[in-house]
Amino acid sequence: MSGPAAGTADAATTTDVVCLGESMVTFLPSQPGRLADVPSFGRGIGGAESNVACALAAAGHRAAWVGRVGADGFGDHLVETIASYGVDTSAVRRDPVRPTGIYFRTATDRGTDTHEVAYYRAGSAASAMSPDNVPYEDLLAGRILHLSGITAALSADCLALLRELTAPRPGRPLVSFDVNHRPHLWRGGDADASVLLELARRADLVFVGEDEAEEAWGIVGAEAIRAALPEPAVVVVKRGSAGATVFSGLRPGPRSSNAGGAENAAGAGSSGAGGAGNAAGGAEGADTVTLVPALRVDVVAAVGAGDAFAAGFLSATLRGLPVRERVRHGHLMAAAVLTVPGDLTDPPARDHADRLAALDDDAWGRLRLGPGWTAADRAPEEVRTP
Repeated sequence: MSGPAAGTADAATTTDVVCLGESMVTFLPSQPGRLADVPSFGRGIGGAESNVACALAAAGHRAAWVGRVGADGFGDHLVETIASYGVDTSAVRRDPVRPTGIYFRTATDRGTDTHEVAYYRAGSAASAMSPDNVPYEDLLAGRILHLSGITAALSADCLALLRELTAPRPGRPLVSFDVNHRPHLWRGGDADASVLLELARRADLVFVGEDEAEEAWGIVGAEAIRAALPEPAVVVVKRGSAGATVFSGLRPGPRSSNAGGAENAAGAGSSGAGGAGNAAGGAEGADTVTLVPALRVDVVAAVGAGDAFAAGFLSATLRGLPVRERVRHGHLMAAAVLTVPGDLTDPPARDHADRLAALDDDAWGRLRLGPGWTAADRAPEEVRTP
């Protein structure tokens, strides 16, 4: 079995973030209601990792997406659309036999009982990704390699690929891993829980929601999640409307010997919102705990927000910003997506986002963002809906 060569990523790399995963054509409903009742659908694209790549490219970073699509019209649409955001798609492979995946969804929030998603991705081109057919030189060419648990659920070969990419080795880029627990994708049993925990523990930076940690692992609370993930340098626990808690510290053990120059994933400038940052002891391996409240947002559609949050956090990580600002940029990028109907949108201009991320705690707490806020060219304290 082939594998990535050690030391491929070095100081001469030109790509900021490489994202690996399946992207699909998504059909968005023309009106609310059951899939059985929706009369027509508009076409878009969906895929956690390509969403992150598109958001990062739109924010001015050099992002690449690596995936596998069918040699069909839907594959053409995916590659062309993702590339239109400025993403490098040159390493995308076309499968001459297997189709591009598609799915249909309702307009309701994914977290509600009325939300429906109909996937047509079994046997898709992306599910055939394996350690034997991906371009390792492209995957390891960035400062950060971003992966998610969705890919691990697609097939045994996809899982083998993620195990290869998360294995500790010299020259490995900083590995970012979004747990993205999707129970309906797994093939029965409790394998998903153990696999996702295994992969998360091998990463350098982990994004995980409190709700999915409880669902997948039966773990409740941010502190317990960190205890279950002791190895990553940074663990970002997303807590919904309560905001996010970040655990950052230097962790023991062999991991990435080359963090891609991403300004140290642990973030030497960590600080908590409102003085909430807490250094746990100061010894090697001790954590700084940073709590950052969420924004108030007038939500149009609650899809794609997690991917946008990861993109905002990674963007600020690449820029070497303190942890509090990294989380705030994550919240702002998520707010941009939450206030539009689809999974993707243009993020706020960097200087606009920087002004908002630098607000004091009181001003941050007063913000309320609604549709169109990313285009606002006003003072930070005025960027809110009535």
